Amino acid sequence: MGLGPRSPHKAGRRLPAGSKRGRGAKGSGRAPPGRRQQPRQFPDGRSEPALDAYPHLSPEALGYFRRALSALKEAPETGEERELMVNNILKEVESQALALATNRTGSEMLQELLGFSPLKPLCRVWAALRPNFRFVACHRCGVHVMQSALLQLPRLLGSPAEKEEEEEEVEEEEEEEEEAAAAGKAGTLETLEELVLGLAAEVCDDFLFYCGDTHGSFVVRTLLQVLGGALLESDRAKPRGSQSSVFITDKISSFCLQVALQILHRKLPQCCARLCNAVIGYLSTRNSSADGSPLLLFLRDQTSSRLLEQVLLVSDPPRLQSLFKDHLQGQLQTLAAHPIANFPLQRLLDAVTTPELLSPVFEELSPALEAILAQGHPGVVVALVGACRRVGAHQAKVLQLLLEAFHCAEPASRQVACVPLFATLMAYEVYYGLMEEEGSEPAEHQEEVAAARALGEVTVLGSLLLQHLLHFSNPGLILRSLSALTGPQLLALAQSPAGSHVLDAILTSPSVSRKQRRRVLQTLKGQYVALACSRHGSRVLDAIWSGAALGARKEIAAELGEQNQELIRDPFGHHVARNVALTTFLKRREAWEQQQSAVAKRRRALNSILED
Repeated sequence: MGLGPRSPHKAGRRLPAGSKRGRGAKGSGRAPPGRRQQPRQFPDGRSEPALDAYPHLSPEALGYFRRALSALKEAPETGEERELMVNNILKEVESQALALATNRTGSEMLQELLGFSPLKPLCRVWAALRPNFRFVACHRCGVHVMQSALLQLPRLLGSPAEKEEEEEEVEEEEEEEEEAAAAGKAGTLETLEELVLGLAAEVCDDFLFYCGDTHGSFVVRTLLQVLGGALLESDRAKPRGSQSSVFITDKISSFCLQVALQILHRKLPQCCARLCNAVIGYLSTRNSSADGSPLLLFLRDQTSSRLLEQVLLVSDPPRLQSLFKDHLQGQLQTLAAHPIANFPLQRLLDAVTTPELLSPVFEELSPALEAILAQGHPGVVVALVGACRRVGAHQAKVLQLLLEAFHCAEPASRQVACVPLFATLMAYEVYYGLMEEEGSEPAEHQEEVAAARALGEVTVLGSLLLQHLLHFSNPGLILRSLSALTGPQLLALAQSPAGSHVLDAILTSPSVSRKQRRRVLQTLKGQYVALACSRHGSRVLDAIWSGAALGARKEIAAELGEQNQELIRDPFGHHVARNVALTTFLKRREAWEQQQSAVAKRRRALNSILED
């Protein structure tokens, strides 16, 4: 939802408690001056070889690969010359794969090279790294090479050309095997599938170790996606260290479990359900809570709460209903007030799809909307309004509660000011700077004062709130409040990065009639040039133009034509002028009208087909 850092503290790099800055600091990964870093002891009793035992990349080799990569980028995208170049470079990589993978600059170059690699060279590089897989997978640079290699699978195994190449290579390998046997040599190159499955087997043999390692856990997550056949968005979380605790509550291992839930939800829903039950079952038996279910303690924990958020998002309605009844009912206001637990509560609300669950949740949260806003957790309120929109229930009630929470329900004249209040997430007195004594009658709304005030800064959550309300079955009050804005105020809303999406909702909501839409948008007359010359406003104007009738298009084009030169010089305006065909409009009006009529006719025909 664009909420920013979940921690109440300032975002940024933080050191673990008790740690120190500087060389040799605890957790820095660097040995103190004058001392050699000791080899790491693995759980099975084996020691990691000393760093000096691994090859290092010479400056000459680094320079060669840098020049080779640069030449490869400049070469034609296809052709025999490029193919030969790629094979030659990757042949050199084979002999220095480990040194490249564990060098910061070399790792970055190797990742790029793997993106160009055909099937067979990739297998050879992978085979070269395999004897040192554990070291590479848990190395801060090597892990990214392993991820890059794994992410080539969809490209290499999904292409018919690559499959044909693989079949040819199998025949070549058989011939090479015979030649190698005749020459007294041993060993053949494994296929990519065999290499990946071998990697998966090695990870499974020491699963907890890899999941708990800061870098190794990224390999586990990538393996889950590749084997599951579903690539997720780039994982941006980069934990700074591990904790010695159980798998589910460890801050590094937990990320692996979250990815597993997402993959299973897409590919094996029944397995996902069993895993959800296992997570809830395990946490429910730990750390009894005096004020309810043991699960409440984990909802307040920075690590476990993220895992529980994912559980909530992948759970089906019956499981959500059971989870609410067994663990959360009666605790929602407490969770909403907590700086961490309010986030899994938002995910619960995001997952609500049935009236049976929404009704008790709404009944419990609705009396506390103003308190939740005052505590600085508007995301909970927005998620509740979103649930009402999605389920189609309690819409009139939640709108009334919002008016009361923002102090614009009474007197009734204040209701027309609800849009700027919701957009900025400010109460009426705060927004208009009123000083009202406690117990005094609220002042009537002053239209002149409201018209003279510039629109406040639109927040992301305020914009989302208005978008939900515009998709309610009856958005009349919101539309009346929008119509009451002055031209400059509506322009400011359209030019705002967050507020521009409110205009999108006006244009796309099925609850807003054409007449209501036209009444709101007519306020923008006289503002079209300023709208066109704005990054976000130009996008809004394009959307308005796409849905406008011929008469409205003439009005827009005529107003823009008065400032044609200004539009052409503006980086955003010249795109609008081209979209409107402004030059044709100014010089050949009849041809422009014929063109626009043809466009309108095609649009009506397309809409007719889509409706059928």
